Amino acid sequence: MSRSGQPPDLKKQAFHYFISKSSLFARMKPTDLSLFFVLISVVKLNANCMVVGTLRGFDQFMNLVVDNTVEVNGNEKSDIGMVVIRGNSVVTVEALEPVSRAQ
Repeated sequence: MSRSGQPPDLKKQAFHYFISKSSLFARMKPTDLSLFFVLISVVKLNANCMVVGTLRGFDQFMNLVVDNTVEVNGNEKSDIGMVVIRGNSVVTVEALEPVSRAQ
């Protein structure tokens, strides 16, 4: 419990910790994954797993923070919220919408 008597928001704390520790955010270029931050993305993982959500962050090891995540297994879908995906399990990251490049 926090001082206000409310339980701490662990997902929010983990997200802010992940963002603050990521050295890539300081030197991003337009060609980085930052183009995907506002887009819905499909992340294919090892063992034929697939998740769909909004990419919120990444680091030099390709660890991903994905928000509003839905896990898709065939016709079955389950909402799992915000997740951190370990980089070595990522096979592909695909945008579901066209990526517009700012000129």
